[in-house]
Formats: sequence, structure tokens, C-alpha cells
Amino acid sequence: METKSTLESPAGELCAGIAARSARVGVIGMGYVGLPLALLFSEERFPVTGFDIDERKVSTLNNGDSYIAHLPATEIQSAQARGFSATAEFAELRAMDAIIICVPTPLDEHNQPDLSYVTRTASAIAPHLRRGQLVVLESTTYPGTTEEVLVPILEKENREGLRAEARTGEGEAACFAGDGEPVFYAAFSPEREDPGNNNIARRDIPKVIGGVGPASSQIASALYGAIFSRIVPVSSPAVAEMAKLLENIYRCVNIALVNELKQLCLRMGLDIFEIIEAAKSKPFGFHAFYPGPGLGGHCIPIDPFYLSWKAREFDFHTRFIELAGEINTRMPYFVIERMAEALNERSKALNGSQVLVLGVAYKKDIDDLRESPALTIIELLRQRGARVCYNDPYFPFVGRGRHYDLNMASTPLTALDDYDCVLIVTDHSAYDYRRIVAESRLVVDTRNATAGIHSANIVRC
Repeated sequence: METKSTLESPAGELCAGIAARSARVGVIGMGYVGLPLALLFSEERFPVTGFDIDERKVSTLNNGDSYIAHLPATEIQSAQARGFSATAEFAELRAMDAIIICVPTPLDEHNQPDLSYVTRTASAIAPHLRRGQLVVLESTTYPGTTEEVLVPILEKENREGLRAEARTGEGEAACFAGDGEPVFYAAFSPEREDPGNNNIARRDIPKVIGGVGPASSQIASALYGAIFSRIVPVSSPAVAEMAKLLENIYRCVNIALVNELKQLCLRMGLDIFEIIEAAKSKPFGFHAFYPGPGLGGHCIPIDPFYLSWKAREFDFHTRFIELAGEINTRMPYFVIERMAEALNERSKALNGSQVLVLGVAYKKDIDDLRESPALTIIELLRQRGARVCYNDPYFPFVGRGRHYDLNMASTPLTALDDYDCVLIVTDHSAYDYRRIVAESRLVVDTRNATAGIHSANIVRC
């Protein structure tokens, strides 16, 4: 009996399409992760479609504009010239050869994983799934999500009786497994976006890849290997999922350490930033982390809770990791206490004081509010009776989000002496800190932005 050649098998055809740059790539979620990834595929001449349920994002992209500060409109327009477009019509997923999911994975009000974006996206993909497609999850999550959540939904809700590739076969021939079977391929490859980091090109950030089976792994490796300088294949999606958590929990734990040391150093009359600079002169065994008003961004504040939640399934208590999360979560409260003390020393109560918060983005020089400690600080100030304004060159208005409801417009940096306190939360490069200090009655600095400026008006915390 004659068998199909490996080149004619679904996996073989997809591998060939990737090599020829004819494989069609669909990226779901046109946010801080998905849009840069789609543009990277476009730069490598892949036909790319961006999918998003937000019609405003779709319209903006199709008009050749950008809504992310570090991605200029010219990048969108260049991608359009190469065939990039965006859509809210998920039926177009059927025409894609590879589908990459880049949707949020936040915490709910009880600090437990909220996978609703992932599950809804999986249900939206399933009716349009066809044999031979590759589905990759990039959203940060707990180990087991790809195989225990994503794949079962795709298998249950697709219309053609498709199953994910089984864990069978080894070696190069595995790339062409599934011949004759109603199979799709699945993998997890964690995003490693670092908004505002201009030191490392996106393509030079190594890409970790874990497939549900050998063919899935090899196809996903071929796909990402076409746009990234280095790929790092691992044995399973769960390994890739845990690797992502480790990366961010490592940062969370070390930031918690310096945040706690900062509080001790303030009591001892020592400068934690001077201490860190001295310590990092050691050429081995030390990596510098810096304290701040709390953690922001989608990953670092959230990942410890994802892992601690999953660990309970195995009757394991991640005490060390949870403690780090608690320390970082408490930092906005420490900032409020420190500010209240500074005002009290000047015969002012926090209740009724006029406060200007500088910076609401979660880190400098980006337009990203996700989990920003500034949002918590503003709400805490309001609760304690302060009259709060903010300034941020990246956010003319802050409305309502999953965990905040501010509805505030950015205030111009004028008449700074009208405020009882100017609080530096995000140290944007655009700020003239010498002028701010000179014109303000009191500056509370949570980022060491005023280093080198000597004034009795500065309180560092």
C-alpha cells in the first residue's frame, strides 16, 4: 500500500510553508505583547493578521495608526505595505496556519488566576479550527494550562473531531507525525516583552518553546526560529510555563528583598541606593535590583500568586514566594505612611492636603498602566482625604480599569508650589527634576529620581 510522502502530511506542509514564508500567521490580542509579535512576523515577510475583540484597536491599526507609544505609526504602515491587517472576525482564523494567543491572564478579586480571557479565546478559536493548524499560547500562566485548559477546550468544541497531537514519536521524522489523523498542533511559548527596553532587539530575546508533542515542538520551533535569533526548546508546555514563572518570581523575590532593606536603611539613616551601587561593583554572584513604590506590569506582581495557587493542588505552601508578594503589595501603603510623616513634620495632615502624583505608568518612559502601583497610591490618598492630581506625559486621562476607577485628567506641571506634596512615583525621563524640586514645597521621591539634588524639600522613600 502506497503511503503519503512526509511533505504531503499536514505537519510537513506547515513546515514547508514556514520555510517559504507562505504560512499564514494569526495573532490574537493586539496589545503590548501581540502587536509587537505580529510586526516581527511581518518584518520577516510572513502574511500576518491581527485579531482583537476591541473594534477601536482594529480600526486604529487598519488606519495605519498606533496606540502604543514605543511602536510608531510608521511600523504599522510598513507592515500594512507587506500585507498586515487587523480584524475582529474570528471566522478568518480558519485561513491561518498558525494561531498565537496573546491575551491577558490577570488575577481576580481574591488573587486567584483569572483564565477567562484564555478560555473565551479558546472557545472562539475552536469552531474555526482545522486539521494541521498550530495553536500557541503565549500568555503567562501556571504550569498545566496549555494541556489542561486550552487543549481540552479546542478538542471538545471544534467541529471536525480534531485532537491535539499525542506524545508519540521521536527525532526529525516526528515533524511529520499525524499523517492521516485529524490532528492539530499545540505549544506554549512565553512572551518576553520588556516595554521601554531599547538595549535588546526583540528578535535577540531567546524564545522558549514547549510543544504538547514532538511534532508540535518542532513546528513551533521552526515558526519562532524564523523570527528570533535563538530558540530554546523544552520538553513540555508545563516546563515552558514554569520557566516563565521562575523568571518573574526571581525578580519579584529580589525586589521584595531590596524593598524590605530600603525600609530598614531609612530607619538606620543609610542610603539603600548607595549601598546597591557599592554591592554591584562585585563582578560575580550579585545582580542589582532596585526598590520602588510597588510592582507593576502584567507579570511580576501576578506570577507569584499563579504559582502559589497551583502549588496548593499538590499540597505545597510556597511560603517564601508568597512573603515576597506580600512585601511588594504593601509598598504603596509604606509610601503613604512615609508621605504622611513628611507632611506631619511640616505641620500638615494628609487629610485635606493637595498632592500631585508624578507618573502613573508602571515604569518609566512607557504608556502602560497594568498593575501600576501609582493607581493604588492615588486611591489610598483619596481614601485618606487628600486632594489628588496627577501628571503623566503618556496618559492625558485615566479612566476605569479592572481594579481602579479614577476618571482623572493629567494636570500641567505649573504652579507646583500650590501643592503640599509632589510625589514621584514613576521617574519619566521627560521630567525636569531640578525644576520640580526648586518649585515645590515638598517632594517625596520613591524612585531616587532626585539623586544628586540637595534640598531640604526632598524626602526619599
